[in-house]
Amino acid sequence: MTSKRLLMIAYHFPPLRGSSGIQRTLRFARHLPEFGWEPIVLTAHPRAYESVGDDLMADVPAGVHVCRAFALDTSRHLAIGSRYPGMLARPDRFISWWLGAVPAGLALARRFAPSAIWSTYPIATAHVIGHTLQHRTHLPWVADFRDPMAQDGYPADPRTWSSFKRVEENVARRASRLVFTTPGAQRMYEARYAKLPRERFALIENGYDEEAFASLDGIDPAPLVPGKVTILHSGIVYPQERDPAALVGALARLRDMRPDLLARICVRFRAAVHDKLLRTLAERAGVSASIETLPAIGYRAALDEMMRADALLVMQAANCNDQIPAKLYEYFRARRPVLALTDPAGDTAATLRGAGIDAIAPLDDSVAIAGLLERFLVGSAILHTTLSPAVDVNSYSRRGRAKALATLLDAVSSPTIRR
Repeated sequence: MTSKRLLMIAYHFPPLRGSSGIQRTLRFARHLPEFGWEPIVLTAHPRAYESVGDDLMADVPAGVHVCRAFALDTSRHLAIGSRYPGMLARPDRFISWWLGAVPAGLALARRFAPSAIWSTYPIATAHVIGHTLQHRTHLPWVADFRDPMAQDGYPADPRTWSSFKRVEENVARRASRLVFTTPGAQRMYEARYAKLPRERFALIENGYDEEAFASLDGIDPAPLVPGKVTILHSGIVYPQERDPAALVGALARLRDMRPDLLARICVRFRAAVHDKLLRTLAERAGVSASIETLPAIGYRAALDEMMRADALLVMQAANCNDQIPAKLYEYFRARRPVLALTDPAGDTAATLRGAGIDAIAPLDDSVAIAGLLERFLVGSAILHTTLSPAVDVNSYSRRGRAKALATLLDAVSSPTIRR
């Protein structure tokens, strides 16, 4: 099979640590060649990353050309006394990446003659780069939205919000396809840009990587905390979008009403980032003994931890109803019980119910959360926490998502395609 080439613009890429967004680009790069597309990755210089590590470098496919263009983090490299001009951080702190990525991208286009461009948000600067390179090369451009951009109240700063909106409008005007990871986000953008043809919008969800789990299958998992029921949240706890206050309140309710159950629980937060917030809330509620905060670990170690947990915790606020945590698909593949604190009306809850899981309580309702924890701990037969036997877990794999992207790329790169 003769491969076409794809110029992939992504900020999140190894050796960056601490972002699940790495996996979308990394696994597309790994699987696309199977479907006739050779990736060329244009990413940021590692100096722009707050945290780096080598644990995922071996997963970068051999032979994939990776260009790490000049980039700075405005908040760290251009600040004086922790202050910097706002214009140097719009649409985000990595706008300096545009200065290095545009000439680098044009050089890559001349050298490799790609058939299409793909850029992924967040980081917004990736779409700024994609827009400039599309304008200069006239190549088909696929703009990937892992999250919605300009939303009600987000970003909070009006000038930053306006810059996000401009980026969005440029994408809508120039991109051949706008790709989303959730049905709700796709519906939102179809309504926002209702004058665009419906075929310009596409859904390619996140997923899990089977190769990463394969080495972990068949291993007899030792308990994470012997003698405890360990409920694991793997990933960042955002103070607004994944507010843990009601969960802590639910633990306090169990302390008062079912101390026997609380004594069995360990809620482990791995790589939460906002550890101080979690510890402060736990201390105030008097449940510090039931909450554990631990630092980030390597990707495969994190997957191993998921497979050894007694339950896996999803947290997603109602203001993120059009988003699904990427980690959810890895939770499915880990085949451990899943407890979800999220709005029953959102996309996260719909995806869980589609997988046969109904262990759901609103993130902001401590009474409902306490009830959910109690039902789980007593082994209620009416609570379904694991993937339905009728659901094929392979349907959530990233290989299948890469196939969908390749099909879309074939369409937009066809000489007869209309943008």
